[in-house]
Amino acid sequence: MYLSNYITIMRKSLLVLTILSLSFPALAQQQQTASRKITIDVSKVLGPLNRNFNACVGAGRANEGLRADWQRQLQYAKEQCGFRYIRMHGLLTDDMGVYFGEDRNGQPIYNWQYIDELYDFFERIGIKPFVEFGFMPQGLASGSKTIFWWRGNVTPPRDYAKWGHLIRSLVQHWTERYGEEKLKEWYFEVWNEPNLKDGFWTGDQAEYFKLYKVTAEAVKSVSPAYRVGGPATAGSAWVPEFIDFCVREKAPVDFVSTHTYGVEQGFLDEMGGMGTKLSKKEDAVSGEIRQVRRQIAASALPGLELHYTEWSASYTPADPIHDSYHEAAYILEKIRQSGDAVQSMSYWTFTDIFEEPGIRTTPFHGGFGLINYQDINKAAFYGYKYLNRLGDQALQNSDASSWACRDNKGNVQLLCWDFTNTHPGDTVNNQSYYNRDLPPNNKGSLAIELNKLPPGKYQLNVYKTGYRANDAYTSYLDLGAPGQLTRPQVAEIKAKNADQPKISKTITVGKEGVFRQELPLRENDVYCVLLERR
Repeated sequence: MYLSNYITIMRKSLLVLTILSLSFPALAQQQQTASRKITIDVSKVLGPLNRNFNACVGAGRANEGLRADWQRQLQYAKEQCGFRYIRMHGLLTDDMGVYFGEDRNGQPIYNWQYIDELYDFFERIGIKPFVEFGFMPQGLASGSKTIFWWRGNVTPPRDYAKWGHLIRSLVQHWTERYGEEKLKEWYFEVWNEPNLKDGFWTGDQAEYFKLYKVTAEAVKSVSPAYRVGGPATAGSAWVPEFIDFCVREKAPVDFVSTHTYGVEQGFLDEMGGMGTKLSKKEDAVSGEIRQVRRQIAASALPGLELHYTEWSASYTPADPIHDSYHEAAYILEKIRQSGDAVQSMSYWTFTDIFEEPGIRTTPFHGGFGLINYQDINKAAFYGYKYLNRLGDQALQNSDASSWACRDNKGNVQLLCWDFTNTHPGDTVNNQSYYNRDLPPNNKGSLAIELNKLPPGKYQLNVYKTGYRANDAYTSYLDLGAPGQLTRPQVAEIKAKNADQPKISKTITVGKEGVFRQELPLRENDVYCVLLERR
């Protein structure tokens, strides 16, 4: 009797569980999901690690680069993240004092002093310019249309011969100052986002192509070895047309450059008033990059380099996703998805010292930067810092959200993350979603197994970025999101997010050559696992 009752109860229990599973599939999946596992054979090398992720980084405008705080942050970002090139707007805008018209003999009056100060600083810290020629000096402009509070003129030149002379003279000056061999390593890009009509360019496509050809020929007239390209468009636009033009008109071109951001609507929204929304597309950003690579491959110049000279999760410097811990995993996911399709992905930007919409008044305002005004590292900063810690040899790895590498000293690095797009979709804007405390859901555990390690002692350090781990923005929210931060508050935020290892110990790898580690995993966690031979 007792056995019969037990069997009946068990059957009813199984029936209830089945009904629950059918009614709540997410619950059933949660019960059945196993821990994620990454297994790496450290003896199997895939090849050299593609370091397109830190080839270049963006900044607002050239004149900001004359500030001590800007220079301090760039030097720090280069040291920690390994950035090799820097790109910015406004090199030729009037606040850089480049062009002063003509003397009584009709000769142009040029002044390179501000540019020299900035570019000498780049040379001192070992970062190269990814030159963006723009905007138009007022004395050469065909109109008065400007953009931003610092009044970058966005009209074509009234005299293309004089514009070409300016470009040629500047490039010749750089050649004399830094040497041809160094300039062969630079990139020269013509203008910025000319497809945003009456935004960054008042002309049409044909007018831009004319500007491009004159500029490119001026650069090449100094040295045919110098690299020049464009069209520097928003939204990956104009690429086939640009290549066709260069081939048809015999305009010099060495690379294609364009931009993409992971949002669903619009392009330029300086104050966040339109309400940006993170794209729910799995291949946002990376899908455009691969599409443009296909366009180049199908063109008459299939070997052109591809540079995304701006990219990020959002196109506005008033989007709290830039401050949120979600951004670190987003960056890593999009770079990993893009793979070898692109030669550089220039994150826009390294610093919140960015004044297109004017001087910002709060320490965390959704700015583009990896670092805020007070030298506080955002979560996004650590994504790039961890990438820079990877060794030069990429290991074979079937896990799509990780890199496994080693260096020539036998040290092994594993960078892994969970990217979960928690944005609710069309009903909510980034500005009302990411500006609050957002605890993540648990994703179980992450099991790591490294095989064929040389036996011996290793120093194990495990670093983490995610919710309340190198998460300065949530620390700021904990303080009540003050409009200004005191010195003690800045020190507190920095101390809580100082990138101390979560695990730090000496381990011994036995003769079997196996290392195992299990880590708790939540949505948008990032782990950097370092094994250094002792």
